[in-house]
Amino acid sequence: MTTFDLDLSKYSLGWSDDVEYAFTPEKGLNERVVDQISWWKGEPEWMRKLRLRSLQTFDKKPMAEWFAVNMPHLDFQDIYYYLKPATEQVSEWDDLPEQMKATYEKLGIPEAERKYLAGVTAQYESEVVFHRNREDLEKQGILFCDMDTALREYPDLVKQYFGTVITPGDNKFSALNTSVWSGGSFIYVPPGVECEMPLQAYFRINSENAGQFERTLIIADEGSKVHYIEGCSAPVYTNDSLHSAVVEIVVKPSAHVTYTTIQNWSPNVYNLVTKRARVEAEGHMEWIDGNIGSKLTMKYPSVYLVGPKATGEVLSVAYAGPGQHQDAGAKMVHAAPETSSKIVSKSISKDGGITTYRGLVRVEEGATGCKSHVQCDALILDEDSESRTLPYMEVGERDAQIGHEATVSKIADEQLFYLTSRGLTQEQAMSMVVNGFIEPVTRTLPMEYAVEWSRLIELQMEGSVG
Repeated sequence: MTTFDLDLSKYSLGWSDDVEYAFTPEKGLNERVVDQISWWKGEPEWMRKLRLRSLQTFDKKPMAEWFAVNMPHLDFQDIYYYLKPATEQVSEWDDLPEQMKATYEKLGIPEAERKYLAGVTAQYESEVVFHRNREDLEKQGILFCDMDTALREYPDLVKQYFGTVITPGDNKFSALNTSVWSGGSFIYVPPGVECEMPLQAYFRINSENAGQFERTLIIADEGSKVHYIEGCSAPVYTNDSLHSAVVEIVVKPSAHVTYTTIQNWSPNVYNLVTKRARVEAEGHMEWIDGNIGSKLTMKYPSVYLVGPKATGEVLSVAYAGPGQHQDAGAKMVHAAPETSSKIVSKSISKDGGITTYRGLVRVEEGATGCKSHVQCDALILDEDSESRTLPYMEVGERDAQIGHEATVSKIADEQLFYLTSRGLTQEQAMSMVVNGFIEPVTRTLPMEYAVEWSRLIELQMEGSVG
């Protein structure tokens, strides 16, 4: 097999900044650290107690065997669980400290906000440092803020839904997040309201040995519609960082939610995320997942279809370069009649990179007339890389229609010969083939994000990242 100089693991966001913190942080995880987080935030007593109970759950709950095998060197006591920048949250970009502002200018957040986004949140380390919601959204009754603000200003709404889709006891990392969560986004869309422009958050880890544990809660009330986009980055360090978020989404009857992730972590980040949506009658949930970077990603967006005729869809792209493992996939649980789901997974691996599709489709007893289709396509660019497909099907009804197809391929020399004979360079030809491979996912992105994604691929083909 011919090997080409394609390195999607090259990383352009790996700088770090000198930032002042509100207090001297402490490494490790214990009750004192959890109490300190809750005290700094001025939280209600019920949240403090929930954090402490979740810490006990984390201590008792064993690591899933397939998690432990993938990250034997992760030391939970060698991590900063809470880093609070000295700056307070602001709503005007010019009010941010210069160094922090320069970071986000490099990342394009102000430009994106001005040109495209309905609202934007920027999280730096453990806290949201910038948030702005457009006035027209507020007039529609759309609530969009960070989770800490939501806990202060909408405590009844947060208490009603927090931890109901993903409980602290769901897995070891959901327990960890519930005990030390900080930041993240809160969105509530009233009945019948359609948010016409996407809402965005950007999560930045800046410090070495840092953990980021944002908590996102989205509630789309009956007949509403919203699209939320998140981006991620971190500096390159010799020591590892941990990102362990929890995302809970409640999709009420006939509501429609799209959640897009453009992840570009540095290759020293463990990215261990729990994402789940509960979809009621005739509602629709769509996850769009783009994964480049990280040392290890383990992420399986889930959709629980609990109402009749509810639908779910997961579209994902993952790239693994040298020393990287993208263990990603999706879970679809059909718990009501006439529900349907679709999973499309695209993966690219090179220079010893490993991609794994790990997925579940389950049809509960009594969930008649269900349909699901799973498609897993892998592109392997050399002899040293791996692609694994681990699908699980649990079908409790005889009339369920379940399909699964998987392909593993390489870029054919004939394809490259044809394209280069038409005047393209080899890099341009490679770029065209790879972009064509991931096009089913790219076309679902908003235009500016699709252009950015394709341009990133093209820059990697040129052997540089601008």
